[in-house]
Amino acid sequence: MRPVLYVLSFLALIALGFWAYRENYATQAALKEVEGLQRQIVGLREALTVQRAEWAYLNRPDRLRELATANFDRLGLMPMEPSQFGTAAQVAYPAAKLPEISFSQDVQGTTTEPTGAEGL
Repeated sequence: MRPVLYVLSFLALIALGFWAYRENYATQAALKEVEGLQRQIVGLREALTVQRAEWAYLNRPDRLRELATANFDRLGLMPMEPSQFGTAAQVAYPAAKLPEISFSQDVQGTTTEPTGAEGL
């Protein structure tokens, strides 16, 4: 009985060693993949920073003013002035039209007949 137990223990030890070997390489591959993704994220963040800096550089007010002046004939852009803006009180809002009430309802929830010329 003892030799069988020794053989089974030896086979279990070999199986566990094989499993640990595979897990070690799988873990190393996952770590390499994570490092690659982190490097890619860093690169994308740097590219985004450069693009934000370029956008800020290209949208300088003095540069845009010069472009609008240089292309005035083609675009017809006028410089913005404070007199072009109004206040909220100057906005003409349309008057809300309320629907006519054709049926009245009493406190108990029953509908009554139409009133006025509509009921004739």
